[in-house]
Amino acid sequence: MPMISAVGVEKTYGEGVAQIAALASMDIVVTAGEFLMVTGPSGSGKSTLLAILSGLLQPSRGHVEVMGRNLSASTEKDLDHLRLHQFGFIFQGFHLLPFLTSLEQVAMLPERQGLSKAAARTRALEALEGVGLGHRLHSLPEALSGGEKQRVAIARALAKRPQIIFADEPTSALDSVNGGLVADQLRAAALRQGATVVCVTHDARLMTRATRLVQMEDGRLRAAATPDA
Repeated sequence: MPMISAVGVEKTYGEGVAQIAALASMDIVVTAGEFLMVTGPSGSGKSTLLAILSGLLQPSRGHVEVMGRNLSASTEKDLDHLRLHQFGFIFQGFHLLPFLTSLEQVAMLPERQGLSKAAARTRALEALEGVGLGHRLHSLPEALSGGEKQRVAIARALAKRPQIIFADEPTSALDSVNGGLVADQLRAAALRQGATVVCVTHDARLMTRATRLVQMEDGRLRAAATPDA
């Protein structure tokens, strides 16, 4: 069974002559353990596709199944449960709380999943050490570099032990060195946990980290290939 299957997915905004098609009819399948990278210029529909595949946005037409569940037929409560327990999210803006340390940022979600405070902190510690931030456990975001903030965000996603990780432009705010390190650590950590990764980016330097590439343009799927191809 595919981890993600989208059939005939479309997304439009507005009506009549003012209608804009953000996504044309699209089919895509993501299998377990893939590191799928969706590339394309700004405005090509990458982030819209990611939001629909993760249940953050409903398509105008078509349907998406994730781990055998039809997202369109799911209640908001069911979607919240799925996003909390099965999905990890990494955004380009980090989304770190300024008054929490790295350890507190990462432990927060496992606690929400139902772990005890001690178990959540242990899992957070493992996740932070896994991305090379064992020396930054008690640092606030203001004391971290851009690369370190993004690694905290990766650790936060991984500490949930998700089956699927959705990453939206995870290196856009980073220089080439930190961007490469973050991409390498995301792939390595995801492989260790057996997670499937769907990453959207316009950063062509990250293509070699993927197991499969999908190229989008004007809301349409234009090409798919392995990184070597």
